[in-house]
Amino acid sequence: MERLREVEGRAYPYGAKNVDTDVIIPAEWLKTITREGLGKGAFESVRAQPDNVFDDERYAGSPILIAGDNFGCGSSREHAAWALGDLGIKAVIAPSFSDIFSGNAFKNGILTVVLPQEAVDRLLEVAETDEITIDLESQTVTTPFQDRFTFEIDPFRKQCLMEGLDEIGLTLARDAAIANYEQRRGTQMPWIERGTEV
Repeated sequence: MERLREVEGRAYPYGAKNVDTDVIIPAEWLKTITREGLGKGAFESVRAQPDNVFDDERYAGSPILIAGDNFGCGSSREHAAWALGDLGIKAVIAPSFSDIFSGNAFKNGILTVVLPQEAVDRLLEVAETDEITIDLESQTVTTPFQDRFTFEIDPFRKQCLMEGLDEIGLTLARDAAIANYEQRRGTQMPWIERGTEV
């Protein structure tokens, strides 16, 4: 997982509320066994509408998505986070998220930023013309117009995102402690190593 310390750039000013995972990535895209290419199916039903924000060249490649309340509700498909990541989105700002989606996003290196509706409304306005900056270390979202919004994040999640540690990375970071335990176990419980019971 890549380190995430700051996300800066244009943002998709989506703003829709109660966007479920089937809107983020429709079920017919779930047959794949790889994460690659899911960005093409992201928001497929929204993209079918003319003049949609996801096909607007002004926002092409935007690393930030601004959404409405209860983003990522519905089924628990991790493909939703995979699709956003493949689309190039590194952070989503919304007034609230589904717990399962928020967890899946975190495990896939995507920052979910919870801000009050008034702050989200202001960011939707700014996103129409200008870039937005999210600084994870200071836990702030800023604009070129001196807007500054602070957000909360679980310290463990913050550390993992900033250091680029997923579950495998966390385990590998404990490699020495694991090796030490296995060595002690072999000495203290040799029957385990032999594969026989005492």
